[in-house]
Amino acid sequence: MLRKVSSIKGYAIQATDGELGSVKEAYFDDERWGIRYLVVETGSWLSRRSVLISPFSIQDIDDTDELIHVSLSMDQVKNSPDIDTHQPVSRQLEGEFSDYYGYSNYWSGPYLWGAGGYPVLPLPESASIPPIEDRPDQVAARAADNAEDTRLRSSANVDGYHIGGTDGEIGHVEDFIFDDEAWAIRYFLVDTRNWWPGGRKVLLGTNWIAHIDWTDATVQTTLTRDQIKESPEYDPEAGIDRDYENRLHRHYDRQGYWD
Repeated sequence: MLRKVSSIKGYAIQATDGELGSVKEAYFDDERWGIRYLVVETGSWLSRRSVLISPFSIQDIDDTDELIHVSLSMDQVKNSPDIDTHQPVSRQLEGEFSDYYGYSNYWSGPYLWGAGGYPVLPLPESASIPPIEDRPDQVAARAADNAEDTRLRSSANVDGYHIGGTDGEIGHVEDFIFDDEAWAIRYFLVDTRNWWPGGRKVLLGTNWIAHIDWTDATVQTTLTRDQIKESPEYDPEAGIDRDYENRLHRHYDRQGYWD
């Protein structure tokens, strides 16, 4: 299911033996566009400490009760590595976090989640990984060479970034649309009304982004204003189904991420 990142903000994180806290924001990487962690405010039970919850532990999302169920106990979270969410998260800290919970390192393989495309628990050592040109050990070696280059970004910090086309500004980032099975960001949700009076909100695929300047808070695409104006309208009330995605990708003459 595709949903907005902001739609789970404030959802309670339900552990196996109690409530951990509520979702504040998400950390994603700007290379493969995976949501790597939810930042959870724990409240008074853990001295109002913020903790990271990996999609590896998420079991389901209950929209009715606004709960996210995780396969963790409160003691596990309490004793987890203390990571300051106000500072950049280094690869070393991520490694300690993964080791503590027994997760595989998502950066140590050729797929979105390392050895696979979904955040599932590590395969047994005897299991084989499908052959691929870019071997996991090669990816891991590159990661080791750039130990501090985590490429993690906060969803809250990117809100409001200006989006530029080839012939001028086309709007600003309002939200992100992610796949809650793969925990991959699929689209930027862009509000065009600051240059197109009476305009609408549109979706731009993450693969259609040419460059992001994190210093100037701008996102550059290779699209024109006319292409944006003529794109299939995004209706937040209707949701996003595969038919709409097909029409969107055909309009921009882009291959679907599902192909």
